Amino acid sequence: MFVYEKKLQYPVNIKNPNPKLAKIILSQFGGADGELGAALRYLSQRYTMPLPELKATLTDIGTEELGHLEMVGAILYQLTKGMSEKDIKAAGIEDYFVDHTAGIYPQSAAGVPFTAAYIQSKGDAITDLHEDLAAEQKL
Repeated sequence: MFVYEKKLQYPVNIKNPNPKLAKIILSQFGGADGELGAALRYLSQRYTMPLPELKATLTDIGTEELGHLEMVGAILYQLTKGMSEKDIKAAGIEDYFVDHTAGIYPQSAAGVPFTAAYIQSKGDAITDLHEDLAAEQKL
């Protein structure tokens, strides 16, 4: 169903660690308005769409959001690769580092783990599409 190209759509080449910036970007990965939630929202809503064209569109958008998740994950990895203990403390990510070291884990910058409660899928095409429009304008 999906075709995966083993390269990022836009290459990410960050040379120096910056865990303070990574902490901010973390919400875009697994926060309430992040890429993981967006992908799952679209891919869940597609099942109840009344027209094949709508299902196909939501599948395409959900797949695109997965590509965004991959790029944000690459950014986070590169921003945290080679962090020193001093960098970790200065960025205020000691708690994250204790649990995940430099692993990429879906959570917000505040440390709230990703939850399916972030996803809206009501089964009504108009309601779901309004939610999608609102979600896309949050960040």
